[in-house]
Amino acid sequence: MNGVRQVAFLVFEHVEELDLAGPWQVLTTAGLLSEALSCYTVAEQSTPLHCAKGLVIVPDHDFTSTPKPDILVVPGGRGVDAQLANGKVLSWIAASARDGEWVTSVCSGALLLLEAGPARGRRITTHWNRIEQARKRGQAAEVIENVRYVQDGNLVTSAGVSAGIDMALWLTGQLFGPEFARRVQHRMEYDPSPPYADKNDPVSGNEHDR
Repeated sequence: MNGVRQVAFLVFEHVEELDLAGPWQVLTTAGLLSEALSCYTVAEQSTPLHCAKGLVIVPDHDFTSTPKPDILVVPGGRGVDAQLANGKVLSWIAASARDGEWVTSVCSGALLLLEAGPARGRRITTHWNRIEQARKRGQAAEVIENVRYVQDGNLVTSAGVSAGIDMALWLTGQLFGPEFARRVQHRMEYDPSPPYADKNDPVSGNEHDR
């Protein structure tokens, strides 16, 4: 693809902050270094909204003014449940994903991709607390747990919150190559070493399309 890719981050009331800000940091840094990505937020209405932990943001666009995305990022958060019944949001996701180069989600955003259609019949992951909810919907080919992200074709879903950073770095490598992604990772000084890491935590892998 030639030119600048348009990257849309869907936002909504009670979206989880880091679900949004983690991939945003990765992909805007990639855009700064490459001059080949344009990132923006989009919501049903371009009025201020409250994120899950109280941060207030103003979307760049509403559904009528947004550029057509080449890459779609759907974060999660407790606000997802209300959006599962929002026909306008679901229709916008479906339309945006139809011709998109990549369709991605973080955390419970995968549930919106299932309900809207792009993730149906495909392999996904989501936050550990939403795994059974996703399975009970019966819309995915497989809901994989204990992984950071899962790729199925042009669909990439990631687990909870911080996993979105890993997913976005992997995607950056697909767009611009692994060495470029390492530059982005270094620029962000992303080298996580949690002080209270659970040495028995199985969530460390990822699943790529086979």
